[in-house]
Amino acid sequence: MALPLGPSGGVFSLLLRCWIRTEETLLRALGLQPFHPALAIQSPVTSPIEAEEDRSDNAPSFLDSIFWMAAPKSRRTIEVNRCRRRNPNKLIKEKNNIDQCLECGNLKLKHVLCGFCYEKVQHETHLIRQEIKAKEDGPFNAPTVESVVLYDGEKAHSGDEEKRIIERKRKRPSWFTNEFYA
Repeated sequence: MALPLGPSGGVFSLLLRCWIRTEETLLRALGLQPFHPALAIQSPVTSPIEAEEDRSDNAPSFLDSIFWMAAPKSRRTIEVNRCRRRNPNKLIKEKNNIDQCLECGNLKLKHVLCGFCYEKVQHETHLIRQEIKAKEDGPFNAPTVESVVLYDGEKAHSGDEEKRIIERKRKRPSWFTNEFYA
């Protein structure tokens, strides 16, 4: 029988020895001889039980549970550390493509939508979707037709008869141009 090594193996070995002693004591109390093998078999030089018993006599070392790692042979100097940390490749790059938004005046990257303007677009789109939802009695009943958004003072074109018309009771925002519609 192979016994596991480590703390659980020591406990298992102790319980096994206690069980064997208890069994022998009970058999002697009943007047019976303990069972011994009738045939002697040669065993290995060190059996797991004997090895475990030898190990249990010695206290476990604190080095048994340490995961050994490589250690540096010499300390890095302050100069080397600073050169490594302040390497020009690791520093934050200077940005030359920053521009001012034409609509709101906030700084933004060139060829990128302004974050403040994008929040306005999200809000307006959300309001338009709510009106579509109210008009069609829920999101699952919406027909698959094109939608046209009309603001105050705007009229539908002649080709808008089959399209869904959403009317907004406010002035058209400057960023929501009508050039895509015409």
